[in-house]
Amino acid sequence: MEREYIVITMGDPAGIGPEEVVKSLDKPEIHQKAKVLVVGDKKILESVKQIVKSNIEINVIKKPSEGKYQAGILNLIDLDNIDMSTFEYGKVQAQCGQAAYDYIERANELCMKEGVSAMVTTTLNKESLQKAGITTLGHTDILAKLTGIKNPLTMFQVQKMRVFFYSKHVPLRKACDLITKEGIKKYVNLMIDALGTMGITNPHVAVAGLNPHAGDGGLFGDEEIKYITPAIKELQEQGINVSGPIAADSVFYQANMGKYDGVLSLYHDQGHIATKTVDPDLTVSFTHNLPYLRTSVDHGTAFDIAGKGIAREKSLDEAIRLAAVYAGDFRRAKEQENK
Repeated sequence: MEREYIVITMGDPAGIGPEEVVKSLDKPEIHQKAKVLVVGDKKILESVKQIVKSNIEINVIKKPSEGKYQAGILNLIDLDNIDMSTFEYGKVQAQCGQAAYDYIERANELCMKEGVSAMVTTTLNKESLQKAGITTLGHTDILAKLTGIKNPLTMFQVQKMRVFFYSKHVPLRKACDLITKEGIKKYVNLMIDALGTMGITNPHVAVAGLNPHAGDGGLFGDEEIKYITPAIKELQEQGINVSGPIAADSVFYQANMGKYDGVLSLYHDQGHIATKTVDPDLTVSFTHNLPYLRTSVDHGTAFDIAGKGIAREKSLDEAIRLAAVYAGDFRRAKEQENK
């Protein structure tokens, strides 16, 4: 099987992203299923090599086709945008916020114009971005702006569980107010489309209940009766394989047992708790509805341990693995759409 090109952004240089990159790409198995390249800064990666005592060779390239995609080599597009005379690990710095943004911007160009199938992102620091004067904070918002996509869709995967989010960074009170029949229908259809790009045909999806026991017939809230159940019935009448609302204390476990291909979480913590309780290190974030596949580690810059050589790369390993698993299906689905 042909290996797809996958680009990794190094993330905030002062965080643990560079260390994760070196440790992950030092593993022969990472190179077996994809052609992996990195956008970052060579000086930082050379520093990290010394910290973690890695012998990996950094091969600077200008374009993906120049890479040597084999074990022991880290193929790097070097933006050379960090001044090491003022750089410090574990500190909020404007130059690091700007550098991290630049890595994303270049990786986006590689995906949009230079044949790279998927992007894997490490970590950003919102304070560093702000200090650099960047007002678009967070990977999803940055990628939406760069690609012109207005409705990127977040999905978490851990083991067999795939969780989509109806709402994310809004207060819980507002998240409840956002629930509407049309909104539920819209997001279920977005889920179906996203799963299709991952090679999952005719997926069986579920909608989590909002209230305890999915409202228990109106005893504990009426959102299920007024909005969620009517939406699901209409979707079922259209031939969509959707179940629910199912109490949140059951539906995520059932999904991880393989009963559902995806679950719609109705607010931020509902889905985050479900996935991270299973395994925080193996929880990988996907952004759907972009022109390319994007996966990401699901943790922060961990400034408290940055530069110490003790960061775990398990989350990045999994983000790369899942990008490699789905990149081909995603590329073929997009090619079919554009015919």
